[in-house]
Amino acid sequence: MAVNSHKAGFVNIVGNPNVGKSTLMNQLVGERISIATFKAQTTRHRIMGIVNTPEMQIVFSDTPGVLKPNYKLQESMLAFSESALQDADVLLYVTDVVENPEKNMDFLEKVQKMTIPVLLLINKIDESDPQKLGDIVEHWHKLLPKAEILPISAKNKFGVDILLKRIQELLPESPAYFDKDQLTDKPARFFVSEIIREKILLYYDKEIPYSVEVSVERFKEDDKHIHINVIIYVERDSQKGIIIGHQGVALKKVSTESRKSLEKFFDKPVYLEVFVKVDKDWRSSERELNNFGYNPE
Repeated sequence: MAVNSHKAGFVNIVGNPNVGKSTLMNQLVGERISIATFKAQTTRHRIMGIVNTPEMQIVFSDTPGVLKPNYKLQESMLAFSESALQDADVLLYVTDVVENPEKNMDFLEKVQKMTIPVLLLINKIDESDPQKLGDIVEHWHKLLPKAEILPISAKNKFGVDILLKRIQELLPESPAYFDKDQLTDKPARFFVSEIIREKILLYYDKEIPYSVEVSVERFKEDDKHIHINVIIYVERDSQKGIIIGHQGVALKKVSTESRKSLEKFFDKPVYLEVFVKVDKDWRSSERELNNFGYNPE
């Protein structure tokens, strides 16, 4: 590489749900950009996180877990994942030591045809042993013969520095795509709704979190505080009752925990008001999904 040349490129993270894509993204970017919980379908959008050094800029993109769509929201999520195959300079395909490699062959076949560098990351190696890991590597080598295979543990940061170094080697020479002080392409409102959605995923059972959307109606920041008004949309009156809880206890807990996380994220005191509304079948309405930002470019 010539002296003073600069590298930049788009590195997209794909894979099935719950393999650790969001945890990896947060380790790579060094900030809590993607919400990472133990429930499937946590990430619904493509989320960009940007790593800058004087010599390079890596634009990471975390995508929803690949799944067979059952309703319009999931079709939109799959479209985000498939769009990540179109615009990458380097693709990170994340799997782990427990999932069946043939779990989603339709998507895998698209990855097999790609001409850009593919790094296959076998995550959660702390939950395996050398013999088992060797078998997994061999199996993946047959499925994706052109991919480079790197064992990692995103949770324990094992292999993350080696991965970053390898990405830097593979990046094309290019000027930066974004300002060097920019951390993400998403606005502050986006992270408000993600953080609140994370709390809902943590504190409610079964189908409730997947029937919920969070809309930020007001985000007003001054020198000392941030004032935020949020609406939690659900599909049915019964879900509204569950979200609010007996005498409002459940909603109060979500609001309090969300406010603490928001204050940590923005490093400023936050005043948060949360309301709950019913919007029947928003997951199946194209117009509503567009309003909530589920329209891949």
